[in-house]
Amino acid sequence: MVSKAASDAPAPAPRPAGSGKYLTSSVAGAAKILVVGPLGVGKTTLIGTVSEIKPLSTEAVMTQAGARVDTVAAGGKTTTTVALDFGRMTIDGELVLYLFGTPGQQRFLPAWRDLAKGALGALALVDTRDLEASFDALGNLEELGLPFAVAVNIFPGSPQHTADDLRTALDLLPGTPVVTCDARDPASSVRALIALVQHLIHVATETS
Repeated sequence: MVSKAASDAPAPAPRPAGSGKYLTSSVAGAAKILVVGPLGVGKTTLIGTVSEIKPLSTEAVMTQAGARVDTVAAGGKTTTTVALDFGRMTIDGELVLYLFGTPGQQRFLPAWRDLAKGALGALALVDTRDLEASFDALGNLEELGLPFAVAVNIFPGSPQHTADDLRTALDLLPGTPVVTCDARDPASSVRALIALVQHLIHVATETS
């Protein structure tokens, strides 16, 4: 699958200066960002790590009924996102990112379509222990026309690959950012989101 930039992606919404109830007066704009990936890849963890507010999480215990369709490479996972995760992060005091984590299972694609409305782009988390599990998520982003960056969440014992090898394995365009991160580490997770924002700025500049 190939990453396609959405030529009609809206620009970050400007925000009038002033002291707000929830945001500082320095905030000039906001952007809605999706955090996507297969079950167990670290979406809920990453949003919880970077969010400056108490994140909203709709984690539910996985049941025996879903065991046939809900598999995870890491094993031992007992909960899954059933609606969305939500968090907020401010970059350089000026740009607020509203982070929406999507359910990992393909059967929740209708929820993806709703969450994608108004989004500028997405951070796609992948696990090198099971790259094939990421194909559905990346395909959904292509279908929705959302530009994205890929962040490889490093798990203990994860195989290491070069960015070029990952682009080949995931069938990405050369310009698609591929970074590594540890979803449990704030600095690492923030760097991945900044890489996405820089990519979105580049896409917007090319299509303007």
